[in-house]
Amino acid sequence: MKELKYLLFVILIFTGQIFIAAQNGQTDVLLEPIEISGLGGVQSYAFGQHEGKWLIIGGRLDGLHRRQPFASFDVAGHNTDIIVIDPVQKKQWRKSNSVLPASIREQLSATNPEFHQEGDRLYIIGGYGFSATLNDHTTYASLCAVDVSQVIDAVINNKDMVSFFRQIQHEKLAVTGGYLHKLYETYYLVGGQKFIGRYNPMGPDFGPGFFQEYTNAIRKFTLTDDGVNLGVTFSDEVYDAENLHRRDYNVAQHIKPDGTFGLTAFSGVFQKDVNLPFLNCVHIDSSGYSVQPDFNQYYNHYHCAHIPLYSSSSQQMHTLFFGGIAQYYDDNGVLTRDDEVPFVNTIARVTRSKEGDMTEHKLKSVMPGLLGSGSEFIIHEQIPVYENGVIKFDELIADTTHIGYIYGGINSSAPNIFFTNTGSQSNASNRIFKVFLVKNQSSDTDDLNLQSQNGLGMLVFPNPTFDNIQIKYDIQIPSEVSLTIYSINGIKIKEYFLGNVMPGTHQFQANERFENHHQLVLNLRAGDKISVQKILLK
Repeated sequence: MKELKYLLFVILIFTGQIFIAAQNGQTDVLLEPIEISGLGGVQSYAFGQHEGKWLIIGGRLDGLHRRQPFASFDVAGHNTDIIVIDPVQKKQWRKSNSVLPASIREQLSATNPEFHQEGDRLYIIGGYGFSATLNDHTTYASLCAVDVSQVIDAVINNKDMVSFFRQIQHEKLAVTGGYLHKLYETYYLVGGQKFIGRYNPMGPDFGPGFFQEYTNAIRKFTLTDDGVNLGVTFSDEVYDAENLHRRDYNVAQHIKPDGTFGLTAFSGVFQKDVNLPFLNCVHIDSSGYSVQPDFNQYYNHYHCAHIPLYSSSSQQMHTLFFGGIAQYYDDNGVLTRDDEVPFVNTIARVTRSKEGDMTEHKLKSVMPGLLGSGSEFIIHEQIPVYENGVIKFDELIADTTHIGYIYGGINSSAPNIFFTNTGSQSNASNRIFKVFLVKNQSSDTDDLNLQSQNGLGMLVFPNPTFDNIQIKYDIQIPSEVSLTIYSINGIKIKEYFLGNVMPGTHQFQANERFENHHQLVLNLRAGDKISVQKILLK
């Protein structure tokens, strides 16, 4: 009987049916493009909104950064305009930030800042860019408070806006690529890095060189702001060089089954011992943090538009992710790994059950192109939300509800462009999509990624390679473990019986050469748990 079940599983793999339909939280999304005349593209920016109008600050006007230090993050790509967008009237206005003091102007031209809107005030922290004052690229150790409605009015009517920006300095604010959220009365600056100098893929000691330091931390602070005076008071930070070593990722507000608020840090880069994305996630609340057990997120690894929703009736927390960049994608039903970490069009959902288990689901809908990286979801202001901004899922009564918009990000012409990037292979997208949430209880709306919840966390490296493939995996309970390697046509190449393996992290090396194959399917079996991945041998 066991052999029959195993044979059926293998057959399912090669007929493209590795996923099964999700049974809970069935939803879909519809994306409707809208066009605004003269609107340019921007990615990795900060935003606020007031009465349906958006305030766009900072970010880049180009696509994926180039590899050459002289061309990467150049001044020409800085967004030096303060932009206002009305998606309903389909209008846009802009005003140069050159009228602002140098310290504010430079920070507000940066990319990948952290930001949070509290009422009518937008707080922007850090960001990376070129400082003419320092004559160098830097991460700004600043917090800027922006009066959103006043700046929007000043941009539309071409008024003076200098008095609507205030700024303070603190060394712990020098962060880019992290996230800023508020839990109750405390601000959380999660992850990110401090980067000074020109980007260089060869490392800090080549060419012009640079300084790079991950925060590895959750920096907590309270903020005082009376409209004139700004102040920050930091409390003891939470430091973990293993699990908080993350940047350029997604951190979303979270509601736990007991109704209390928290945050979830999803994926991100880079793992401490390998330059690849994290697959696990970290939950954060006022009592501390914890790594989610028995869960791996295979899709949407880099920063992209995302939407948190909570159903109080089922006590389920859902987070939707839109495209971006990921180490894995679905290829006709088979989870496929590409360590060049390509641009993807995947739309996926991660759900946390009332029991605390997490699963990942790939939606049938996809992004209309290799879009999403560095984009933002801007919620419709009339959508009901909890105090922390999470959408009240149960109050979306209609079958289809317009919940907000996605704007900007990187538009890539191909999945893998980093090593051939001359600046023409991608651009900052000017596209706006109305996002509709479709409540649908049919069984074919999305697909459960079985490997997201099996706890094996299979990691194959080095990839690409043609020999000595190594497998790293986790075991939760004592299990009989085997590894089977197939050709892409389903022909068994080699099978390894690894014996009865005890709980913990384990590693195995397949001492074989696979030089006649460009793709392999690896099947790791531990007891009744199975992980299947297709790898590309380039």
